[in-house]
Amino acid sequence: MASVRTIFRVPEGPVDLRAIDPRGRPTGPSDKAAAAEAMGELDVRLDALQEALYAEGTGGGHRSVLLVLQGMDTSGKGGVIGHVVGMVNPQGVHIASFKRPTPEELSHDFLWRIRKQVPQPGRIGVFDRSHYEDVLVARVDSLVPQEVWEARYDQIRAFEAELSEQGVTVLKCMLHISPEEQAERLLARLDDPAKRWKYNPGDIDSRSRWPAYREAYEAALERCDADVAPWYVIPSDRKWYRNWAIAALLAETLGDVAPEFPPPDYDVDVERARLKASVVR
Repeated sequence: MASVRTIFRVPEGPVDLRAIDPRGRPTGPSDKAAAAEAMGELDVRLDALQEALYAEGTGGGHRSVLLVLQGMDTSGKGGVIGHVVGMVNPQGVHIASFKRPTPEELSHDFLWRIRKQVPQPGRIGVFDRSHYEDVLVARVDSLVPQEVWEARYDQIRAFEAELSEQGVTVLKCMLHISPEEQAERLLARLDDPAKRWKYNPGDIDSRSRWPAYREAYEAALERCDADVAPWYVIPSDRKWYRNWAIAALLAETLGDVAPEFPPPDYDVDVERARLKASVVR
């Protein structure tokens, strides 16, 4: 079976998101029940790999993993954090959510606030939205001149190459949903009093610019996909499939990182003998 990273990697050349089915299932489980079983297996694998990565970091290792989640509103970034990232020990996870920049953040380069959230060695970092907002929202809403956001593609590529050199393994997931599915999810928020807090009237304004956002995403995927920081397009109309796909991607990526438990800085046999000889009164 081809690796999930190969299957979900953004196609080479011009990117056309209309050619990628947001309800597609190109590999993996075919239904919700099968996905639940597969997630149980991934849970065990991810937990073991993350523990080894965390232990490696405490032992002086310099490696970490950064999962970038981008997608239109309701695409499921929070759901992925809960159902996928939630499978590992939170002690070894750093989650950063990037909202509208503050006045202080706007006074700096757009990568200033991003650099502050890069995961430390041994951690899995998660970006709920990211530096890509500055070539998505900034582009569609004309927040800065075109020459400014155009220059940011090269700046992002350089930044991500820098992260790779520092030992950060980057995987970027675009949660690909259809406008029809988004409408259903927004309606579900309006219909459920317990979910209305999630609803933002501004989401309707963003829907009216769907083609412009699609073009902005296509440009970001095409211009910022690199072997050191690959883009993956995740069909996300089916929540259970989206969660499985990203869990599988994360597990495969961590498996390739192959974190190692650090060797003990003591003599195991000596400590075992001391423990057996110890007496507690």
